[in-house]
Amino acid sequence: MLDRFFGLSQHGTNIRTELFAGLTTFLTMAYIIFLQPAILSGRLSGMETGMDFGAVTAATCISAALATAIMGLYARYPIAQAPGMGENFFFLAVLPFAAAMLQQQVDAGKLAPGESSAWQVALGVVFVSGVLFLLLSLFGIRQLLLDTTSVSMRHAMAAGIGLFIAFIGMKNVGLMVIVRGPRPEADTLAMNHQLASPDLVIFLFGLLLTAALSARRLPGAIFWGIAATALVAVALKLSLPHFPECIAKSPLVTKSMLMEQRGFQIADRVLSEPPSMAPTFFKLDLWRALSLPMLPFVLIFLFMVVFDTLGTLIAVASQAGIMKDNELPRARQAFLSDAAASVVGAVCGTSTVTSFIESTAGVEQGGRTGLTALTTAVLFLLALFFYPLIKMVGSYPPITAPALVVVGAMMMRSILQIEWTNFAEAMPAFLIIVGIPLSYSIADGLALGFISYPVVKLLSGQGRDVKWPMYVIAAVLVAYFVGIRAQMG
Repeated sequence: MLDRFFGLSQHGTNIRTELFAGLTTFLTMAYIIFLQPAILSGRLSGMETGMDFGAVTAATCISAALATAIMGLYARYPIAQAPGMGENFFFLAVLPFAAAMLQQQVDAGKLAPGESSAWQVALGVVFVSGVLFLLLSLFGIRQLLLDTTSVSMRHAMAAGIGLFIAFIGMKNVGLMVIVRGPRPEADTLAMNHQLASPDLVIFLFGLLLTAALSARRLPGAIFWGIAATALVAVALKLSLPHFPECIAKSPLVTKSMLMEQRGFQIADRVLSEPPSMAPTFFKLDLWRALSLPMLPFVLIFLFMVVFDTLGTLIAVASQAGIMKDNELPRARQAFLSDAAASVVGAVCGTSTVTSFIESTAGVEQGGRTGLTALTTAVLFLLALFFYPLIKMVGSYPPITAPALVVVGAMMMRSILQIEWTNFAEAMPAFLIIVGIPLSYSIADGLALGFISYPVVKLLSGQGRDVKWPMYVIAAVLVAYFVGIRAQMG
């Protein structure tokens, strides 16, 4: 039955190979289970968002399982899906703007305090972008959106977000610190030289180990790096109080997140009942997500998921030998599966769910059909029963931050695809890459590129290269910044 449905013999594979490939894919992308709740709850950044850690964990695993199962059963591709890196940080970037909009409505008497939260508006934005992607896939007009931005701009988005993710990882563990000047504009960023502090020791261990494992092309390098770093954190937590008093009571130790009472806490068990998804399930604020101030964010989420999907589908299909005459078989089903994943994720209570490029790890192990994806989906559900370990790891940034830096480094590879010889392409791309981390906002960095691109192309005599939707997007962003954003502060 499995052979007939998935075409195992046709693709030169068997059940055992597909199951092992699914396990490999899961281990390679399992880091998202630890990172996603830490990111969306704000524990990784130290700024609480209001989203429940356990609910986001459940939403991450359940939405990943459902979306991956849809991809495996409907599109029958060996591609796994989960909340995307990049999209989750853009989700955070939406929160301050949503909060400002809500506060304006409260001040104007149009909204009762506490009636809606910024994260609920952001979930609504994810849902709307997912529905739009679904419509684009149903009516086959997604190509218009793909043609809107150049190849250089698409890769600049990935590189800029990668740089931003790596910067956040280093900043939130204290490797990069803000040095206060006599005036706010004189503040500078510098490296923390206290490398012997427990937090930085754990972070640097995890970073170097994960980088080495990745260099050796070990399947699941990021996952194994997180696991090893967690073991080191547990060992240090247990052993530091027994060190000589001059070390155990030194400021480096007593002021570290590892030893603080509210810091790293060792799990008291391995297995438990899965956490409830109720605090985030269907908590969408669709009405305000459809408001004018949120329109630019809907469009950017839409762009991100379309480009992620296209790039991942082509990469995995090419590696698996599925491409035929440079065409992607069952492309419509694959896009519909990905679009449905975004909708499912928003309903469950997490940021945009999309196809993971880590699926190539399973393909390298022989995965060729949807049975690989189905295996990964089942493992995501089983992971929920290990919630105590997930909470322990996700609550302590030095364990998860190395993964951010490594993922950021991987995303930076996209700069090789930018057309640096054409300055009209290179300059807007460069503004995105530097604008995202320097403004500490994915939205602002992307806006710099999206606004400058049609202007530079037009003034350089290359206006014909710009598709008309890009002019519309640039005009909408300018109107947004001048007419709406300026009033938000």
